[in-house]
Amino acid sequence: MFGQEVSSHNSADFVYKSEEMSSKISEFTWPESSKPDLPFEHSKKIKGIQFTGRFANYTKADTWYPSWASDGNLYSPWTDGSVAEMNSFSGGANAKTGQARIEGEDPMNLRVIPLGIEQASPAPYGGRYPCGSLVYNNIWYYGTYTLGNGNYGLNWPIMGPFAGFRISYDMGKTWTASPASCEPGKSLFTEPIEKNGPVKMGSPHFVDFGKNMEHSPDGKAYLVAHGATQKDQEDRKANLSWISGDQIYLARVIPSPENINNKAAYEYFAGYDKKGNAIWSNDFQQIKPLIDWNNNTGCVTMTYNAPLKKYIMCVTDGWPTVENMNTYLLESDKITGPWKIITYLKNFGPQAYFVNIPSKFISADGRKMWLCYSANFTNGENRNNPEYLKKTNPPGSAYSLSLHEIILKK
Repeated sequence: MFGQEVSSHNSADFVYKSEEMSSKISEFTWPESSKPDLPFEHSKKIKGIQFTGRFANYTKADTWYPSWASDGNLYSPWTDGSVAEMNSFSGGANAKTGQARIEGEDPMNLRVIPLGIEQASPAPYGGRYPCGSLVYNNIWYYGTYTLGNGNYGLNWPIMGPFAGFRISYDMGKTWTASPASCEPGKSLFTEPIEKNGPVKMGSPHFVDFGKNMEHSPDGKAYLVAHGATQKDQEDRKANLSWISGDQIYLARVIPSPENINNKAAYEYFAGYDKKGNAIWSNDFQQIKPLIDWNNNTGCVTMTYNAPLKKYIMCVTDGWPTVENMNTYLLESDKITGPWKIITYLKNFGPQAYFVNIPSKFISADGRKMWLCYSANFTNGENRNNPEYLKKTNPPGSAYSLSLHEIILKK
């Protein structure tokens, strides 16, 4: 996630699975951990998660957000590393982002095929990274957002504007660039107003509704994002970064090439009425937090678990961007909440980020699934060393497309 090139030998294919471990990993339940200011009730339907010990890692790149297309394959962005002989790094004036097709029905036996690299300027910011990615009706919508450096170190501590979506009509071979700008006030949601100002829809991700969005409640695509209402350093350094924030926000749109980069086509979650029903508004100024937990949010994704009829949200609080990170899972019957906590994973990875649950790999009963994430980017070349991966928590948490099987406990 540093956005800088690493040594050339990273270009080799990297695959590392639990079956390659010298000793079998036993199933284990993540130890109960909480925080005194936890703003959620505990779920009565899902009482924690159990790791089966099965995992698989592919490539030496991060930023994987798979979208399940109608052809049965997964399509995902990626960057800051290599897939086969292709390299992408998202920092600097020549920021690049990659795309890939993921083939296979078994997470333990996948094939990751690079589909190309696109270049786009992050100016006036320092980096331009992938975020929300959706393949719907054979059209691929690929979002990017910008990040800035602070004068106090850390890793991309300042969230910049969301630069809209580039569009592919041929499953990633060619692209039409986003018309939105990276300049403040000229991005898709016209925020921030000034450079380094607060952002609400920072790094949005599409809710995973299954194959070709088959379980969308209304045919709309929903986007969930972390944000803040305070300027950087108003209460802490890196308050709103790529992996830290204060709130979670929600928007929706009917997905089409005409709508996806049109701010007027979007609706924004704007709180609840007196009866507790969700309010939606076309006015971005009316947007309200779906979740408000000061200094405890960060990169967020959401998946609809169709067998359980539950929405599952994954949130990673990775402040201050270069140390251990905490991830928590929430569940709800409705996309607008109320949300209840399943588990709080303290020091998960111990530095896991971009956590999501690909709907393609949810079992028929909804209880077994795979966490997808990348991990431990600050450990340099050691981050993919098999000896090091034995000691990560959970084992096998690599800097890669890292998949780990879990069971939702009853």
